[in-house]
Amino acid sequence: MSSRRKPDWLKMRPPAGQRFTEIKQSLRDRNLHTVCEEANCPNLGECWSGRDGPGTATFMLMGDRCSRGCNFCDVQTGGMEPLDPDEPANVAEAVADIGLDYVVLTSVDRDDLPDQGASHFAQTIREIKERDPSVLVEVLIPDFQGRPDCVRQIIEAGPDVIAHNIETVERLQWPVRDRRARYDQSLSVLEQVERESDIYTKTSIMLGLGEYDHEIYQTLSDLREADVDIVTLGQYLQPSRSHLDVFEYVHPDAFETWQQVAEDELGFLYCASGPMVRSSYKAGELFVDALLRDGKSVDQARAEARAASH
Repeated sequence: MSSRRKPDWLKMRPPAGQRFTEIKQSLRDRNLHTVCEEANCPNLGECWSGRDGPGTATFMLMGDRCSRGCNFCDVQTGGMEPLDPDEPANVAEAVADIGLDYVVLTSVDRDDLPDQGASHFAQTIREIKERDPSVLVEVLIPDFQGRPDCVRQIIEAGPDVIAHNIETVERLQWPVRDRRARYDQSLSVLEQVERESDIYTKTSIMLGLGEYDHEIYQTLSDLREADVDIVTLGQYLQPSRSHLDVFEYVHPDAFETWQQVAEDELGFLYCASGPMVRSSYKAGELFVDALLRDGKSVDQARAEARAASH
């Protein structure tokens, strides 16, 4: 369980460097939040330090408190506050100030709002694109309670990638996720994006929660049936003692096997799979960047992403 000693392959590099400091200060100056910090992402040091490029940050919109209480997530729950009307413009300014050419936007769940916050999310996408159309925007959206009108607002705002995380296998949706999140509801969000647009779709699965191999395979198959393009698989890490225990630390070799199954057998365009991989992951972003900006083939984009992640 989580009390056992973490294996060597889960050692994290502490955040450091001038680039890390610059990004942190730019965000603080504008009162912006990132999922990198709020969710204690293990890759924060690598992404913000910009070892292989200008640096990456995943902006978390609509505050730092979530209307849901998923048992794997370290974001605070409850005490919802009004939206900041200046946030979309402030995010766009931060993107320009930091000098990002690939931006990831995500958000807390806002079940308390009439449109679940979809219009606020969409406005942030538009603000970034209006300032610089060359910036690639990936969004990691909530399920918006499965409402097609909310998902459609995101599609119409014109991001380059729309991600929504299935998180775990169907049997473990509860207790892993909030009861308002459902396996079929998440699939319906991804299916709608594929049905109504030509935007790349992406999702993520956590391993180490007690899932069986046949359940992982079934989940990947269901996602491909929904025509999802990109999938990431990573190790669940317990944020605190009050969160779900880690059932097992999955060996890196198993992650490599799932990457091969996802790409070679099931036909995902790209799969980032490893203990430290998260839904917003630098290698995955490099893959999309190579496809959209450089017009490279899937095989070329895969090779470059793999090389950059080692």
